[in-house]
Amino acid sequence: MTEADSTPKDNRAAEPGRGPLIERIIEASAKNKFLVFIFTIFAVAGGIYGLIHTPLDAIPDLSDVQVIVYTDWEGRSPDLIEDQITYPISTVFIAAPKVKFVRGESMFGKSFVYVIFQDGTDIYWARSRVIEYLNSVRGSLPEGVNPVIGPDATGVGWVFEYALVDDTGKHDLAELRSIQDWNLRYALASVKGVSEVAPVGGFVKQYQVDLDPNALVAYHIPLSDVVNAIKMSNADVGGRVFEVATTEYFIRGRGYIKKIEDIENI
Repeated sequence: MTEADSTPKDNRAAEPGRGPLIERIIEASAKNKFLVFIFTIFAVAGGIYGLIHTPLDAIPDLSDVQVIVYTDWEGRSPDLIEDQITYPISTVFIAAPKVKFVRGESMFGKSFVYVIFQDGTDIYWARSRVIEYLNSVRGSLPEGVNPVIGPDATGVGWVFEYALVDDTGKHDLAELRSIQDWNLRYALASVKGVSEVAPVGGFVKQYQVDLDPNALVAYHIPLSDVVNAIKMSNADVGGRVFEVATTEYFIRGRGYIKKIEDIENI
């Protein structure tokens, strides 16, 4: 016969996930309640600070840091735009600091150059570098071509869109566009955080001079003379100042065009 072991045995199965490390952590936490309390306070305070100062955006901007260079050269074909504008501007940015790659796009009368910078580059630093390199390439561009950089905005920055609708029928599309360009545009641009107000549609007010080619040939007048005459007739000319009996008189010539009849009289 065998003698039964009288020592009580623990028949409880080992709890899953409970190991010596977890047991030591629980034991140490129970013995150091004050330190655990202090650590909890710091953890909660850090979480609250992070919640307050973490930037939140409904549509996060994941686009690259880029600056767009736009050039307008009216009436020129895409291949000429590519050779004379897009290529010289694109090549000058290849060696610029922190530039990842440069993209160029040429179309009829327009050129777009996209300068992509490395992630984390400050956008204002990037824009200043683009302006600096543009100044070095302006001399090699055709006369009258003036490249400009795009606004400080991205594709996800389009936050509001509205339309001007005249239900009374008193204003045409040209007048609505003038209201947008000269009234609403500047009021919205002054709002904090707005970088650009881009109008679309309507008719921009302009004065067109329609010439008769046959009459120009008959009078032997080149087109450039007509253009220069209009430019010279739409300007103020400064004069001199003379004094008579302690009174100063400013002499100047005023020649800005104010109405259609002024253009007809040139």
